[in-house]
Amino acid sequence: MHISYVLISTLTFPGVILHELGHKIFCHLTGVHVIKTCLFRFGNPCGYVKYEMPSRYIQSFFIAVGPLITNTAFALLSYWISHMVELKIEIVLIWLGASIAMHAFPSSVDGKTLWQDTNRYVRHNFLVVFGYPFSLIILLASVLRRVFFDLIYALALYLVVSPWFWEHVS
Repeated sequence: MHISYVLISTLTFPGVILHELGHKIFCHLTGVHVIKTCLFRFGNPCGYVKYEMPSRYIQSFFIAVGPLITNTAFALLSYWISHMVELKIEIVLIWLGASIAMHAFPSSVDGKTLWQDTNRYVRHNFLVVFGYPFSLIILLASVLRRVFFDLIYALALYLVVSPWFWEHVS
């Protein structure tokens, strides 16, 4: 295991935890039984959720993209609140938002699973038109992690709610 992977995962552990909770929440919301959950560990992967095979495509889709939904929403919320508090708390909330945002994208395993499930349901469900683009985006994000795409995404989300940014672009 590469030392930078362990270091980044340790420094951004809230994002890892929320990422796995994103999978778990969408398992529960879609009625898929969770077998085992590890929210954080020092290893590769840093966390995981094992669940039974979904019986419907919509379950597979939302379980795969769950972390993108939950982590993005909570990162934006953390950044937004950071603009309303004193500096010490603002710094903590910005770190928290960045930690969460950096783990928003599902893993390459999630992307491959979504791709396989999309192929499996291609003739049975019109929602697969969303599966292919999301699978490709997830897989591309996995490759781009090598050039700090996760950090770029975190900064982009911060700018979305930054009053300073909107004052200067309008």
